[in-house]
Amino acid sequence: MSEECTHDCSSCGASCASRASEKTDFHEPPHELSKIKKVIGVVSGKGGVGKSMTSAMLAVLLNRRGYKTAVMDADITGPSIPKLFGIHERAHADNIGCYPATTKTGIDIMSINMLLENEGDPVIWRGPVIAGTVKQFWQEVIWKDVDFMFVDMPPGTGDVPLTVFQTIPVDGLIVVTSPQELVSLIVAKAVRMANMMNIPIIGIVENMSYVECPDCGKRINVFGESHVDNTAKEFSLEVLARTPIDPSLAKNADQGVIELFEGDYLDKAADAVENLMK
Repeated sequence: MSEECTHDCSSCGASCASRASEKTDFHEPPHELSKIKKVIGVVSGKGGVGKSMTSAMLAVLLNRRGYKTAVMDADITGPSIPKLFGIHERAHADNIGCYPATTKTGIDIMSINMLLENEGDPVIWRGPVIAGTVKQFWQEVIWKDVDFMFVDMPPGTGDVPLTVFQTIPVDGLIVVTSPQELVSLIVAKAVRMANMMNIPIIGIVENMSYVECPDCGKRINVFGESHVDNTAKEFSLEVLARTPIDPSLAKNADQGVIELFEGDYLDKAADAVENLMK
C-alpha cells in the first residue's frame, strides 16, 4: 500500500494488495430512463492523434449499419465532437434530466460545448470538477435506446479516464495512436492503465499513417516508419486500421459534415465493435 493511501479505492487506480481484495463495484447506473447496450471508450496517452475523429467516424459507420449510436464527449477542456457534426445548439434540460442533441442522421451527442454560454469559452476547471461533469453526462443525461455509445476520452491517464473507468461499465477500448515511436511509447501507458482497470481492449487504430500522392498514388510516410505493429505485438493487440491524412476527411470535419464522409478506413474497427453485440 502506498504511504499516501487515503483508503478510498474509488479515487485511486493503484494496483495494491488492499485493492486486490476489494470487491466493491464502483460503477454507477445511468439515468433511470437511459438504455445503453454497449459503451466503447476511445483513448490514447497523448493528445492530437485523432481520438475525436475516430469516435465520430465509428459512430457514423455503426449508425449506417442500422444501430443507434451516441458520442459522449468526455474531453471537457478540449471538446471537438459538436464541431465535427455541425452542432451549435445548447443542450435542453427539464426537471427529469438533460437531453443530448441529435445529428442529422440520428446520432446522439453530449458535450460541454453544448452547456457553455459561448462555445468558444475556455473551461478553466480543476480535475475533480471536470471528472464530476463526466459523471453527470452519464448519470443525468437521458440516452434513449442506444446500441453503441462512444466515449471520446481526454488524453493521458488522469482524473477523467480514471473516473470513466470506475463510474461507467465500459465494454471495450479502442486505442488511438500515430506512427511516431514516442507516441507508441505513450500509448503503452494507456494500455497498461486499461489492463490495471480490467477493461478489455478491442484493438489499435493508427491515424495519420501516410498520405497518398494525388498524382501517382504512392503512399508517403510523413511521420516516418510506423511503430504500431511493435506496440500491438508487445500487448497482443490487433491493429484495426491505418488511416491516412485525407484532405477530404479534414474538409468534412471542418465544415461539420463528418456524416457525409464515405471513406472505409475504419470498417475493420467498426466490425470489431459490432462483434461485441454478437
